[in-house]
Amino acid sequence: MYRIRDLREDRDLSQKEVAAYLHISQQCYSKIETGRMDITGERLLQLAKLYDVTTDYILGITSE
Repeated sequence: MYRIRDLREDRDLSQKEVAAYLHISQQCYSKIETGRMDITGERLLQLAKLYDVTTDYILGITSE
């Protein structure tokens, strides 16, 4: 599972705020966050930029 929920909550952002940043609906973002929908490469890069982390961190490949 992706680490995007923890990252979002650590920054006190709502799903709606992150979804707006990604230009998608809150429902679509919720599905990504819960693993019911795969994240696209473009959105993965956008989230890495938003949270100032690597894509590998978001994907759980590294812990840094």
